[in-house]
Amino acid sequence: IWYLSPLVCLVFLGLIPVWVAVAWLSPQIREVLYSGWQPVIIAMSISSIGGIILDKTVSHPKFEGMAVFTPVINGVGGNLVAIQASRFSTYLHFGSIPGVLPYKMRQHWPSPFVTFFSPGVNSRSARVLLMLVIPGHLVFLYAIVLLQGKEASVSKAFIICYLFAALLQVTILLYVADLIIRLMWRSSMDPDNFSIPYLTAIGDLLGTGFLALCFHGISLVQ
Repeated sequence: IWYLSPLVCLVFLGLIPVWVAVAWLSPQIREVLYSGWQPVIIAMSISSIGGIILDKTVSHPKFEGMAVFTPVINGVGGNLVAIQASRFSTYLHFGSIPGVLPYKMRQHWPSPFVTFFSPGVNSRSARVLLMLVIPGHLVFLYAIVLLQGKEASVSKAFIICYLFAALLQVTILLYVADLIIRLMWRSSMDPDNFSIPYLTAIGDLLGTGFLALCFHGISLVQ
């Protein structure tokens, strides 16, 4: 039925004032109504670039199966960096005031070594999250092959390339999270509200791009 999709959209648009009125009753959520639009809109713009990459590649024969793996690599990366961002934000809320970084985090632009190899609690959590990447993706790869069968047959070369891409994606995301959260805290912005949309959008872009490179590289080798 041609009018069903527009009708559903109109219903949801009509419900917007209702949800705004409900959210307005909470002072904490009311603040998000004022300031929460910018990260969401920018995150949507970043994610749309990944969508363009997926749209351009998914119909090509050499990228067959990419649509199956894209939600996995993006979902795992986004969830891991969201955990780190939330944990980082909690640490700042307990140990400092907005606008002032704790003494142990006095570096405004830390190096990757500080992010991953310093003795701080946030660095330790970043290392733990990195160690979860490969085992987690191996479980998901096994589940995909088990459920999809021949439609998602993978070679050893693809598995190695895929795991490297996933590890690189999460490494970049964790480092970017460190930079963004420090910047937002210095700007008196709550990282819980602002950082996660940016980070998950960047994760979608990196995951889709790296996965496309994996499929392209495997097609060249074969």
